[in-house]
Amino acid sequence: MPENSPTVLLLNGPNLNLLGTRDPEQYGTTTLAEVEERVTALGRELGVEVVCAQTNSEGGMVDQVHAARHYAGVVMNPGAYAHYSIALRDAVDAIEAPVVEVHISNIYAREEFRHTSVTAPVAAGYVAGCGILGYELGLRAVLSRAAERAALA
Repeated sequence: MPENSPTVLLLNGPNLNLLGTRDPEQYGTTTLAEVEERVTALGRELGVEVVCAQTNSEGGMVDQVHAARHYAGVVMNPGAYAHYSIALRDAVDAIEAPVVEVHISNIYAREEFRHTSVTAPVAAGYVAGCGILGYELGLRAVLSRAAERAALA
């Protein structure tokens, strides 16, 4: 990767470290390491460095979002924090970098409490229900949003 390559953060929240074994009927059998490998490889194809992080901690997610404020963008699966974390919502809203929210499952086909995302209204884009392909779509979307912002600057 060239030194001046843009950087995108791939951020996964709580319980996503268990991908591949946790509820495979809902989330599939692909592990988080495999997801990260796929998105990193796509990033290389697109000329972007992808930095991967996962945390089960709400504060850890906020810290990661803050640290990525000067990146080209953030692809974020906030997991359950999407439904109630005002702190994470405020962190996404506070940074200049576009954030695309990703969910593996279709949250609208699940329990009603999952139908609301407090982070989605401040995200630059939203992908849900596409399985792990959603992460790749999220990377493409965040790069598109970053290019749109750069064209306006």
